[in-house]
Amino acid sequence: MADSAREIEHLLYTYAECIDGGRLDDLAALFAHGRIWPVPDPSPEMIAQGPDAVRALYDGVRIHADGTPRTKHVTSNAIIEVDEEAGTASARSHYTVTQATDALPLQVIIAGRYHDTFRLIDATWWFDTRIMFVDQVGELGEHLTFTIPGGPDSDT
Repeated sequence: MADSAREIEHLLYTYAECIDGGRLDDLAALFAHGRIWPVPDPSPEMIAQGPDAVRALYDGVRIHADGTPRTKHVTSNAIIEVDEEAGTASARSHYTVTQATDALPLQVIIAGRYHDTFRLIDATWWFDTRIMFVDQVGELGEHLTFTIPGGPDSDT
């Protein structure tokens, strides 16, 4: 179990490394067998299934002149549960995203939780589902090309 939990933890951190590095195609590839569901929108049409749809979901991330979104995604408090016999696992974790750009001093821009499921395919762990919960929203104008409901620039 420890090896599987460690491999799943590696997936959690690889996701953060990919987005912070502006490697959105690599991020999407992590969902070759999975989907992302951004909450607060619970509608099924918001589910991005497979790497092409996941990559399209991240088209709203602003990439700056250095080729990155100028963010640091910190994933913490990971609670990982593995069912080795079934080849499935789940994790709950927190994320905190900081950003600094020429127009924005270093600050936390968003924080929330991930609820993930994973499955073992051909001896490799893959994301099955990532549900993203937004708990706190700061200034996202330098990070996203759209507004998040409940954020400082939204009408809700």
